[in-house]
Amino acid sequence: MKIILNLLKPFKYKLSVSLTLKSIAALADLFLPWIIAYMIDVIIPDLRELNDPSLMPLYLAGLLMVVIAFIGLFFNVIANRQAEYIAAVATKDLRHDLFKKIENLSANQVDQLTRPSLISRMTTDTYNVYRATAVMQRLGVRAPVLLIGGILLALSLDAVLTLVMISMLPLILVIVYFTSKKGIPLYKKTQKKVDVLIRTLREYITGARVVRALSMNEHEMNRFDHANQETVDAELHATTTMARINPMMRAVMNLGLVIVLVFGAFRVNIGMTEKGQIMAFVTYFTIILNAMMSITRVFVLSSRATASGERIYEVINMPEDLKDGYDEVKEDLTVPHIEFDDVSFSYNQKEANLEDVSFKLNKGQILGIIGATGSGKTTIINLLMRFYDVDKGHIKIYGKDVRDLKQNDLRKRIGVVFQNDLIFADSIYGNIQFNRNKIGDEDIELATRVAQADFIYEKEDKHETKMAQKGMNLSGGQKQRVLIARAVAGHPDIMILDDASSALDYQTDLNMRKSLKKELIDTTMIIIAQRISSLKDSDLILLIDEGKIVAKGTHDELMKSSKLYQEIAEYQLGGEVS
Repeated sequence: MKIILNLLKPFKYKLSVSLTLKSIAALADLFLPWIIAYMIDVIIPDLRELNDPSLMPLYLAGLLMVVIAFIGLFFNVIANRQAEYIAAVATKDLRHDLFKKIENLSANQVDQLTRPSLISRMTTDTYNVYRATAVMQRLGVRAPVLLIGGILLALSLDAVLTLVMISMLPLILVIVYFTSKKGIPLYKKTQKKVDVLIRTLREYITGARVVRALSMNEHEMNRFDHANQETVDAELHATTTMARINPMMRAVMNLGLVIVLVFGAFRVNIGMTEKGQIMAFVTYFTIILNAMMSITRVFVLSSRATASGERIYEVINMPEDLKDGYDEVKEDLTVPHIEFDDVSFSYNQKEANLEDVSFKLNKGQILGIIGATGSGKTTIINLLMRFYDVDKGHIKIYGKDVRDLKQNDLRKRIGVVFQNDLIFADSIYGNIQFNRNKIGDEDIELATRVAQADFIYEKEDKHETKMAQKGMNLSGGQKQRVLIARAVAGHPDIMILDDASSALDYQTDLNMRKSLKKELIDTTMIIIAQRISSLKDSDLILLIDEGKIVAKGTHDELMKSSKLYQEIAEYQLGGEVS
């Protein structure tokens, strides 16, 4: 409830108008039974007594009821539209704040929350908050006005019968309180099951070709069915728990209505209550019952929204994991461009992923990194780009620790092609230019040439050719060349190629490396590869094994000093090892 009230704070003026209209409409509904009672108990007896055939007072009372009914309808429509507008805009702002926070989460925080959970919070949870926000505005004032107003007007008709009715309310409040208390944890559990369902679906969609190639469709269907069934079970548990409120409330209120009718009949018989008052009283009792049902619906939706809101604000209120620095990157050729000084790091803080890594690179030099899968090569890149902070040691750019540099300034100077990089459903031009205003047509042409992406000119629309999602209409090698062109187009100070040429043939790889060296002469490069042929010309090569540098030097130096490097070269290059 507090979460929803915070959402509505910026709309307090519009909300006050909307709630005022809603209150007037509710009051209009309350006056109708009172007018009916007045017609039956006063106007009709008076007409009989006066023997007036015109029935004008009766017609005027009926006309007044029609006017009041239309006023209630008109104000209700305006208030409901305003409620939907406020809920939609408030939820839009909430999604914006959540997305902005997700953008600024550290890689470690994303790992903890998981991507499927973030998607679920961004979609399902925000929708739950939207529904509750809209319903609370429509019913949050109307229902209490009907409840309290109905009780007050019922008191004005017959205090004794009203007290019988009111005696049922504490029992109803107890039912609502304890049921809602059980419901919130169940809704949280449901949303966690939705996270698992989304994760299962994402894994299948991403790996659909692999699943089909290995004939694992039935296995994946079973996985999805299991996740789907668990979600359904959790949803049913939560909804059936909360669904107990309505029948229990109806039972209590109907019991109260029976008691009221029995007492009412007795009081009418002894002349203590009029027939019209009983009719109005029964109508007010129905209004009060419906108001209680509406309040119950608000509690049910707010219980779900509270669970969803807590998940949303868990993300929004996450403390800043990687505090941004204050310094900008300033070129200083008297110190190394990149320096790792005794760097150690662990993802899970249990086992080291990097240990005592040290090296220096001057501006324009090329670093090659080779090692077994999982040895820590990509971790070096993640730390350099400050997706994570080191546990020990320092990483410096032009002599300044990356933790003291502005993250945006650091990263915009780096051109990177990751192992599993992404092609967007845009034109080839849009994928290379990537909404960077400083990159013009000449930069795109140069990047295309350097990346050996000549296949683009063979397409009918050339750079305007539309790409399918994830570049599904390109081969593996073509995708890598578009991604390399994207990195080159920004003329970066540091160029990182993380296994970026694995799908290229040896000749294309060689031509690309020669072109990179020629066109980006002042760019410091880091090339991660499994092929020694891609690293032979590097100024420094690191051989990584289990997070440690086991050998470093030029290709020629390693061929003399490192037995492991020699074995790799002998296996890959054969007679070309020298």
